[in-house]
Amino acid sequence: MGRVIYLVVGLICLLAGFIGIFLPLLPTTPFVLLAAYCFSRSSERLHQKLLSHRLFGPIIDEWERHGVIPLKVKCFSSTMMLVMVSYPLIFREFDLWLKMLAVVVVIVALVYVWSRPSYPATVPAAVKSE
Repeated sequence: MGRVIYLVVGLICLLAGFIGIFLPLLPTTPFVLLAAYCFSRSSERLHQKLLSHRLFGPIIDEWERHGVIPLKVKCFSSTMMLVMVSYPLIFREFDLWLKMLAVVVVIVALVYVWSRPSYPATVPAAVKSE
């Protein structure tokens, strides 16, 4: 029963990640990472399929093996978070508490993303400076 639940949750996360490609307010990468985790618990075939994906495969592999978020991904995701939250905060009318909640959520997400290493601990310093 547990495998079925992981499989269903993984498929839902993958669908949410796919929708996030077209809907800028929905993040793609976290849903794909969560789908990979769920598939690793339910379907080795689907997990391997995600790992072999040309775009998400390396990101998933680095996350699973080292807990790493590559610097390029950090920069891109930070930019997207800031751009996506800035427009409604500046140009739309919302209650102040709702705006503050959005700011707090983005700050927490940014702190988490930037608290993760950009490179595996085993990477030589010369590679990190590139």
